[in-house]
Parts: sequence; structure tokens; C-alpha cells
Amino acid sequence: MALTKVDPSVVDDQVFGRRNILINGNFNIYQRAQQETGLGASSGYFTADRWRTNFTTSGRLTMTAASADAPTESNSSTSLKLDCTTADTSIASSENLILQQLIEGSNLQHVKKGTSGAKQLTVSFWVKGNGNATYVVELFDNDNSRQISKSFSVTSSWSKVELTFPADTTGVFGNDNATSLYLSIWLHAGSNFTSGTLNSSSWASNTNANRAVGISSFFSSTDNLFYITDVQLEVGDQATPFEYRSFGEELALCHRYYEKFFYGGSAVNIGNHAYGNWNTIQPKRAQPTMSLSGTMTYYNSAGTSATGGVAQTSAFRNGSCAVRTYLHNATLVLFEGEMVADAEL
Repeated sequence: MALTKVDPSVVDDQVFGRRNILINGNFNIYQRAQQETGLGASSGYFTADRWRTNFTTSGRLTMTAASADAPTESNSSTSLKLDCTTADTSIASSENLILQQLIEGSNLQHVKKGTSGAKQLTVSFWVKGNGNATYVVELFDNDNSRQISKSFSVTSSWSKVELTFPADTTGVFGNDNATSLYLSIWLHAGSNFTSGTLNSSSWASNTNANRAVGISSFFSSTDNLFYITDVQLEVGDQATPFEYRSFGEELALCHRYYEKFFYGGSAVNIGNHAYGNWNTIQPKRAQPTMSLSGTMTYYNSAGTSATGGVAQTSAFRNGSCAVRTYLHNATLVLFEGEMVADAEL
């Protein structure tokens, strides 16, 4: 019996298994917050899981889960919205605004970078703004300090961007749980990153001046908006339909890096300390930093309530964590609160 070759143009989003290297590409998971205002003073993870914002600017923005705004051509119901609230029109040479996802080397081995069998990579997403603008997508090899950048256009209507990056036979990705690749979307940059020639045709050793040449500044006006959704990074020279995962599956993937959970229980006094132990839901990328988010309230045997407590990882084996909280000078204690386990790249 003759086998029929599948035409890639008719492949739907349920065929051939896992394709999207990125996690939470449609901005559906927000464990931290649905909105944060006044961002720009420091870098970090603020709203959508797995999406880090890198800042060096006097500009400020509001970052929001835009649940009511997504392209009609997509099945997504969410996007990430950036809204400039303080302009920065005097751009210092070292300034930047980058939306990025950091990717473990162990999740990139099929790319075969640094070998004769290295694969091309394609980035696709839906995007819109409040008007015409030009921004840059960069792939940055953190293991070997190599990069390549490609520009894209934004209008006031949703449009799909598809960018194919050539294979790189130089520089192998480490097969470990550390950051090997940055997918970065440059939205604002000073001359340190724009004064050269955009390195868009082939991978090269990093030269900062060539990373974001020709981009507009998101912080040029408080009118500026930026929406993005369905971000996909995949092997090959074609952008296939966005790979949709169930909410539960996407959340479990996010939990490898960051997990917020509520807990409750009781503990008895041991040497003026009351202890409680819980396990995280999912194994972590590495030993996490533990913290109590918000207020933990406890009640002692006299009926007196107070706040306090310290969280720590008491065991970490094969990614699984046993979390311990303890309170000083307590007797019989009832615990209730919110715990955070942070193992982000």
C-alpha cells in the first residue's frame, strides 16, 4: 500500500504531538497577577507565567491580561497588553524594554544546534498596537553568546508575524536545566543596541550594537499600546497553527518554574516551634526559593491570633519538594495561608 505524504499546509494543531517549545504562549496562565502598574524600575516576572520583562528605562507601563482582546482568526481568548503610562523620549544608550522567555537547554536538544544536523527555527505570533511601529525578535544563545535578530511591523489591527531563523552549526546548547536560549521581543532600546547593523541573516557572536537596530520606541508616547498572543517557537521553516493545550496542562508546565498554592493544617509545639509540612504539586526545575505570599494567620491554644511564620524547603529530590513552615513560641497552631515556590530561570 502506498503511503500518502501529508501536506504541511493542511496539518491542524492536533497532529504530530508537541511542537511549541514555549510555555504559556497564549498568555492564559497568570499565577502572580492579572495586572501590574508602574512597571519599568526593575526587571522580573510580574503577570503572565514564564514571561519575564527586562527593563532599563525611566518609562513606565501597565501590564494586563487582556481577556477581551484577541484576534478573531485565532481560537485564543486572551492576550498580553502593555500600556505606556510614562513616556521616555530621552533615551539613554543603555536603555531597553524586552519581553522574553528563558528556555532550558534540556528542552532544546531536538534543535541540534552546534551540529551538522542543526535545525531551523520559526517564531510566530499575533500582534497589534495603537498605530504603526517596528520591533525586533531576537534569539540569543546564552551558552555560547551567539544571536540573531529579525524585525517585524505592528499596526492598529491584529496581524500574524512569521519569522524563520536559519540553523546554527556553531555552539551546542547545554543539556541541563539552566538557561540556554532567550526568545526576546525588543520594544525599546538605546544606542548600545541600535547603532550597528541588524544581525538578521545568520547567527553570529554577539555584538550588542547589532541586536535591535531600527526599532521604534514603545515609550515614545503615553498613547502607545502593545498586544501579543499565540507566541510559538518551533523547529522547521514553516509556522504551523498555534498549539493549544488544556488549561490544566499549561498550568502544570508553569508549575515547574513557579507555583502558588494555599495550604491549611495543624501542628503541635516542639521546643517552642510549631511545624507544618506540605509537598508542592509539581516537581521543580531546581530547588525553589520558598516564601509566604500575603499573610499567614495562626491561632494558638489560648485563642490568640497573630501573623508570621517562615517558609523553607526541607527536602528536594528529583524535583520534588517538601515544604516546611514554622512559628516561634507557639503551642497548638492552625495554619492557613499562601505559599510560593519559585524556581524561575
